[in-house]
Amino acid sequence: MSTSSAGTGRHLLVTGPLRRDRAAARAGLGLPAPLLPELSAHRRLRGPYTAAGTLVRALAPAAAQQWPELIAAHQVELLTVAPELRDVVPAATETLTALAVPQERTRFYSRWRTLRIAHGLQEFVAEVLTRSGTPGRSLVVEDVDHADATDLEFLAVLLRRTDPALLTVVVGGTAALLDPWPADPGVEPGTPPGEVLPEVLARHCTRIDAPADAPEPVPAAGPEAGAETRGTVDSLALAARYVEGDATDDDPAALAAYLALPLADRQALHDRRADALEATAEPSLALGALPHHREHGSDVYGTGLPALARAMDACMLLGFYHATLDFCRRGRALLDPARHPEAWWHFTGKMPTSLSALGRADEAEAVCDEARARSTAPAVHLQCAYATAMLFTRHRTPGRRDHDRALAWINEAVALASLLPDRRQRAFNTVFHNNGLALIEAHLGHPERALELVTAGLAELDRDLGADEHGLHRSVLRHNRATVLAGLGLLDEALTDLRSVIAADPYYPEYHFDLGNLLRQSGDDEAALAAYEAALRLGPPFPEVYYNRGDVRNALGDVEGALADFGHVLVLDPRFLDALVNRAGLLLDLGDTVGAERDATAGLALDPENPHLLAALGAVHAEHDRPEEARAAFGRALLADPDLLPALCGRATAAYRAGDVEAALADLRHAVGVAPEDPVVRYNRAFVLLRADRWDAALADLDIAAALLPEDEDILAARAECLARRTAVTG
Repeated sequence: MSTSSAGTGRHLLVTGPLRRDRAAARAGLGLPAPLLPELSAHRRLRGPYTAAGTLVRALAPAAAQQWPELIAAHQVELLTVAPELRDVVPAATETLTALAVPQERTRFYSRWRTLRIAHGLQEFVAEVLTRSGTPGRSLVVEDVDHADATDLEFLAVLLRRTDPALLTVVVGGTAALLDPWPADPGVEPGTPPGEVLPEVLARHCTRIDAPADAPEPVPAAGPEAGAETRGTVDSLALAARYVEGDATDDDPAALAAYLALPLADRQALHDRRADALEATAEPSLALGALPHHREHGSDVYGTGLPALARAMDACMLLGFYHATLDFCRRGRALLDPARHPEAWWHFTGKMPTSLSALGRADEAEAVCDEARARSTAPAVHLQCAYATAMLFTRHRTPGRRDHDRALAWINEAVALASLLPDRRQRAFNTVFHNNGLALIEAHLGHPERALELVTAGLAELDRDLGADEHGLHRSVLRHNRATVLAGLGLLDEALTDLRSVIAADPYYPEYHFDLGNLLRQSGDDEAALAAYEAALRLGPPFPEVYYNRGDVRNALGDVEGALADFGHVLVLDPRFLDALVNRAGLLLDLGDTVGAERDATAGLALDPENPHLLAALGAVHAEHDRPEEARAAFGRALLADPDLLPALCGRATAAYRAGDVEAALADLRHAVGVAPEDPVVRYNRAFVLLRADRWDAALADLDIAAALLPEDEDILAARAECLARRTAVTG
């Protein structure tokens, strides 16, 4: 094992079978000063964001004293991962989604929200270190094999984005962390992979293998005790230590001692630990250690199941879908659906939504089928009918959707809703499921019918429910109506609806993003820019907002701002193809062929036949005087998109430079057919025609170009040259 790996400009991965082996290996590395004591990412401690939450709980209080504006900028991320910070972080921008009572929660977060939170947390940590003037620290994160998906995602972002000179992250776990994640047939084809930790570890970390050490010595019971007594006392101490450590100790002797205890003794240890944790009133413990101990305590049904249910419900509302499914499965394992139908359904009903959010539509459908087979409860069939409809119209990839089957299932849901005995419940459920029907009608190409359904739903809620009831769903309905109106080209009406949604729910960043998109469609780029900036201000970063703002900045002539935005998109998501396309084009315009080639190459690795990137690569080859490579790249671009103007004009230029005038003119003739009112295309063809002594044809193109751009000096000069040459030849 080398001890010189620290300080090489890379993060570290220390692998070994046991935590104590890894600790011994780290001791000889000469790590930078620790930012914090070693963190554990073991999900049994605090569930989702065990490591990330511990990190920000340590950093946020001091940061709140020094830089309250930094805390305010990241309040969503901080409170999501560490709800214990509510006394430190003011929750000034809560949305209707966050404030809705569980019974009125009709909108759930995208699975990508946790990735956005991870990026926001990384930016917070980096900013704290930069502002504090204490770069060059280290952070050890252990037990990563046992981390929740949220911490795996956060660590991948932290490793990929953080300069080791600012913070050297030391990941501890077994060598299995480097095993590639296999393709999962249960996930919908084409689902983006997100942050893939094994790839990030391999790319950004130096690996240190810790040799296996001797077993940890067992503490002695005392010289006066006999051998048998000492063994019993030592075993009890190990078992107690195992439980006090929330069953995260990886020492095989500790686990063996725990398992050797009689069941009643184990349960008593869990009860005692659960009572102590509950007394702390720390919310994140209720997502990890507390339900584990109650689940294994002496009252599984009286306290264990309720603890699992509370954790499941909380994770569902926060968008922690992997953890939600874990709690669902643990609860179901304790229940017989025939003997405990309501409790079984409580742990089952969250599964279709969670599985759908994670791209696992077939598994979600299987759960719905199972529930239908096991239950005669109308509420179960109602929820499963709606969930199945959404699977077929929304949650499967486009090639696997079946809107007619979705229509059949949503009609069943609407029919069941109409039979509910309570008038108010009947009204809400009918409106809710008709909203699903409206989505399907829109997908079937019937936007007017969708508009009728949503408008009628809003009127029905106003008529049958109080003004303070179901505010979240009212905003969802009005937002959906704005979307349908925009699709029908009724932009003013759509803007009116969307602005009313924002007035009711001003802190939901996606609404401001949608407003920016509508304003762009309306031609108001300045207002769109303000809307995108509001979206960025109100929530953790997501790449689409930066991308769209970059487009607007480019349209307004702010090339530097556009480049910065496209660059940040690619920091957030290096696979964001359109950002690579746009940045490559801007870099080409600025003469940065090295940067343009880098982006084109990176994009083509993701989409080898992308015509825009092939055209950019062709332009780079042309600038570097590689004519054959240029013509080949332009040719591939035109195979993918025969009407792509940059490729047509680029290949024509390359052909002309190679002396192939007829090939150049053929491409330019095609280009003029595609864009007859484009003065640049007309000028380019006139240039080749002029060099081929085809004066009349060249003059015809230049006359059109001059009419389109009457002040353009190049066009006027070419026209004058054309007239002069024709006069010189014809007299």
